Amino acid sequence: MSLALATRRGLVAAAIFAVAAYAGAPASAQTETIRVGVTAGPHAEILEVVRDVAKERGLLDIKVVEFTDYVIPNQALANKEIEANSFQHEPYLTNQMSKTDWKLVKVAYTIASPMGFYSNKYKSFDEIPDGATIAIQNDPTNAARSLQLLHANGVIKLKDGNSVTASVFDIVENPKNFKFIELDAAQLPRSLPDVDAAAVNNNYAVQAGLDPVKDSIIKETNDGPWVNIIAVREEDRERPWVAKLVEAYHSDKVKEFVLTRFKGAYVPVW
Repeated sequence: MSLALATRRGLVAAAIFAVAAYAGAPASAQTETIRVGVTAGPHAEILEVVRDVAKERGLLDIKVVEFTDYVIPNQALANKEIEANSFQHEPYLTNQMSKTDWKLVKVAYTIASPMGFYSNKYKSFDEIPDGATIAIQNDPTNAARSLQLLHANGVIKLKDGNSVTASVFDIVENPKNFKFIELDAAQLPRSLPDVDAAAVNNNYAVQAGLDPVKDSIIKETNDGPWVNIIAVREEDRERPWVAKLVEAYHSDKVKEFVLTRFKGAYVPVW
């Protein structure tokens, strides 16, 4: 077994153990218990409110399982270590399933999370000099998302500005000869002292103390394919608890929390 695989399995086991320890007294016989995976940060905060709504309405007993990267939550879902997850957009899910035999499906939209580029050195891309180093994500879908954003703002030109699979090899015009480096998404905030600009997903931006509304030098609009989703196993999509989970998430209390807590960095789409 590779060290990376062993580490991932260890993280999953640790997360599930934490949930078991947290569970405390058993839920009533009438309330079904489900485990929902999220990435640490905003998605976890939101799901805690969803959990409270589900409990108040007597819908479900939701156990929140936190993960620290984008790969393990889908792996855990496919392996039946959790019942659902809420952390990703649909292109990312589609890309992961294209490389595996996982059978996972979207059951609801949740929030839009307009991603941005950040810089410790410059206030706009116009100020960034020729030959500068730009950091983007090393996973294909988020890398494509970052390149789309640069294309939309005239920084580069892609063969197809709408492609959700675009890579640096699809750049056809790069007027300032920017050098692109690809890093793990979680590492990008820490790369800012060493690069001229970096794309940072909002959950990692918020965790790093960045304000996506005020600190980004360019950012996405709220529409497009990058809206976040709730995913479950295909075999479970019609189960009653799925509708109950969506009902709790799409509640006015959760919407108010998102708008108040994140002030435009995350936007409810229901």
